[in-house]
Amino acid sequence: MKLLFQSFTGHHRSVARVLGRRYFAASTEEYAKRNYANNVSEYNSVVGSLTAQRRHFLLRDVYDDMMLDGVQPTRDVFHSLIVGTMKGVRLQDGFYFKDQMKTTGLLPDVNLYNILISLCGKCKNSDQAVQILEEMKKSEVKPNAQTFVCLLNACAAAGRLDRVYAIVRDMTAAGVGLNKFCYAGLITAHKNKTPVADDFATKVIEFVERSKDSLAVDSTGTTAENVMMGVSEEEMYNIPTAEYVYRRGGFVNRQLMIYHVALHACADLKNVEVMETLLEMLKNNGNTPDVFTVMQVMRCYLHSGDIDRGLKTFEDYMSSGKPPIVELYVTLVEGAMVGHTPKGMQLAQDTLVNMNSRDFFLSPKMGSDLLLLASGEKTGGYTTANYIWDLMQARNFIPSPPAVEAYYKGLKEREIPEDDPRLLLVSKTYDNLRQRSGPGPRRP
Repeated sequence: MKLLFQSFTGHHRSVARVLGRRYFAASTEEYAKRNYANNVSEYNSVVGSLTAQRRHFLLRDVYDDMMLDGVQPTRDVFHSLIVGTMKGVRLQDGFYFKDQMKTTGLLPDVNLYNILISLCGKCKNSDQAVQILEEMKKSEVKPNAQTFVCLLNACAAAGRLDRVYAIVRDMTAAGVGLNKFCYAGLITAHKNKTPVADDFATKVIEFVERSKDSLAVDSTGTTAENVMMGVSEEEMYNIPTAEYVYRRGGFVNRQLMIYHVALHACADLKNVEVMETLLEMLKNNGNTPDVFTVMQVMRCYLHSGDIDRGLKTFEDYMSSGKPPIVELYVTLVEGAMVGHTPKGMQLAQDTLVNMNSRDFFLSPKMGSDLLLLASGEKTGGYTTANYIWDLMQARNFIPSPPAVEAYYKGLKEREIPEDDPRLLLVSKTYDNLRQRSGPGPRRP
């Protein structure tokens, strides 16, 4: 089988164009040479490959090609497609595939509806999540306990505390106990509510304590089908550790999930007092902070403007004898750049130099995120942004379009000659990215 991902050379070209317009092949033999999938099983493998590579934007093209080939998608293919849209946070594509599935005579089951509710949560669209539940009722698909936990966390992501409490009341009335993911949703809902509730601190402590004695909710774990699709409970319920749960080296202790959610909320809200209380609770219970916990402690200090304590947390970990982790360097750099103070920008650059000297490298996403933040520096020598750009260039990484645009505009705001090699390269990269993404505003 000629796997689809081996044929891709561009990010925004359709599969048909990438494959050289194979639909107009002159002969059956020529068509066979250019055809990358011959049956539904091969198409399903292609969908899985694209999802694993995080090239979710191509799933719609794959489906269109299936239709042109006359290949009838099976239930497994639709599940793979919709799981891919959930992982890629592509709401419109997810609902499109659900509707296409129904037009073929295949009715979504409860597991697929749960995935769609989870997708709504990732997009912070609680209205759509509630509509999915209503559609399930009309289609006579009986929700299970996982459905309500997905719905609770979807509403929590949107800060709909009223809806979250309504779901809790319904679950309690039905005799269903709350599990740790329900308490995680309650914490998230309090964090995301606008404005933040006055009782945030007391509620977070309360929910962390109550989660220790929470009852197991029947069937809320990921199903065997979701496990096969590579969907963890953390991903299903939009838990902050979702992208790290399978990392080794003590990155995530899954038993500390409720602490992860609570500490992440404190870091987002810059609430140092509650963070330190939670950290003390964790240690008093005989638990050792994992890497994700250390990251949230650093974030909380740094985002609150306490660079010294954020740096000390980093140094304490590095001197503990535990394996160094690139994400800790990135967390320190990102937090140090908050506010673009001279002290913070210097610490960010020194940390990047130290990281690079120890052969730790930025991924394309890490580099893009840091470049975007560094490009917001309005005064100073712009040396941190330049260094991040150079690190990515050394590994032939092209930053994301928003990062390139921000960096380019930052360079233009400075007194740099028009023929400066760096400016010329960034300008060329910026123009190339704009051409790929279609017409837009003129380059300044």
